[in-house]
Amino acid sequence: MHQIFPASEEVGGLAVILPPLYEIFWSALVLLIVLLLVGKFALPKIYRTMDERQAKIAEGLAAAEKAKEDQALAARERAQALVEANAEAHEIRERAGEEAKGIIAAARTEAQEEANRILEGAQRQILAEKQAAEISLRADVGLLATELAEKIVGEHLADTALTSRVIDRFLDDLEKDNLSASEGATR
Repeated sequence: MHQIFPASEEVGGLAVILPPLYEIFWSALVLLIVLLLVGKFALPKIYRTMDERQAKIAEGLAAAEKAKEDQALAARERAQALVEANAEAHEIRERAGEEAKGIIAAARTEAQEEANRILEGAQRQILAEKQAAEISLRADVGLLATELAEKIVGEHLADTALTSRVIDRFLDDLEKDNLSASEGATR
C-alpha cells in the first residue's frame, strides 16, 4: 500500500489542529469585513423591522385592551340601561294602574251623580204628578161629595165654608183609611 503522506515528515501536537498563520489572518480579516458590512447594512434593517413589529404588537395589545375596556363599558351601560328601562316600565305600569283606578273612580262617581240626578228628577216628577192628582182628586171628590151630600140631605149646600169643611173631612177620612190599609198590607 502506498502512503499518501510522506513518512519523513512527522508533525505532532498542536500544529496538526491549527491552520497556518496566514490563513487565520485572512479569515479573521474577511470575518471582520463581513461583520462590519452586516452591522452597517443588515442590522439596522433588522432592528427597524423588529421595532416596527414590536410597535405593531404594542398597538395591537393597546387596541385589544381598549376594546376590552369598551366592551366592559358597553356591558355596564347596557346593564344600566336595562335597569333604568325596567324601572321606567315599572313606574309606567304603576302610573297606568293609578290612572285606571282614578278613571274608574271618576266614572263611578259620575254614574252615581247621574243616577242621583235622574232619581231626583223622577221623584220630583212623581211628587208633582201626585200633587196634581191629589188636587184633581180633591176637586173631583169634593164635587162628588157635595153632590152626594145634597142628594142625601136633599138640600143645596150654598155655604162654601161648610162645603169646604165637609170635603176636607171626607178627604181626611179617605187618607186615614188609605194609611190603615197600607199599614195592614205591610205587616
